[in-house]
Amino acid sequence: MTGTQRRQQLIEIGRSLFAERGYDATSVEEIAQRAQVSKPVVYEHFGGKEGLYAVVVDREMSMLLDMITSSLTRNRSRVRLEQVALALLTYIEERTDGFRILVRDQAGTGTGEESRYSSLLNEAVNEVAHILAGDFGRRELDPGLATLYAQALVGMVSTAATWWLDVREPSKEVVAAHLVNLCWNGLSGLESDPQLDSEWPTGAAAD
Repeated sequence: MTGTQRRQQLIEIGRSLFAERGYDATSVEEIAQRAQVSKPVVYEHFGGKEGLYAVVVDREMSMLLDMITSSLTRNRSRVRLEQVALALLTYIEERTDGFRILVRDQAGTGTGEESRYSSLLNEAVNEVAHILAGDFGRRELDPGLATLYAQALVGMVSTAATWWLDVREPSKEVVAAHLVNLCWNGLSGLESDPQLDSEWPTGAAAD
């Protein structure tokens, strides 16, 4: 196994263990045992558990942020909302371990990563607020309220996605359709059987 291959193996093992046990309960010794290497090999590649955790979080953050921001750069407003919801749900579906790390281990690791998921959501809020401000201006609504609405939209999608992490029912497409139904129509105008106008490609969050 080359050095690059070994590094990737350790990252995958670390991601699995951090998701399963949490940062504090995961040891360098256990990581090394699963990789069938000695502990110095882990230290050689990452300097220790903290360094490996930081690499895992950085990779997951970059992937999820890329999926969210790319979904906001095209299409009309309702389809953008659909794509944002589907991006997050697809990431959860295909990289469950990564999402568990971002959400459940975001505090108390001692690694300085406490606010990384919050930072990601803030970036998503900024992107959504920018889009909404343009839409509000064209519709003669107050663009100054765009950030408030963006906070509400992103918060709702994030909370629902975290709930879906464990239940996995109904399907991500149905969850996304109903989230957009509420976002777009409001409680007073809900559709009885909302459908997505767009589709999310399979394998979007593959390694």
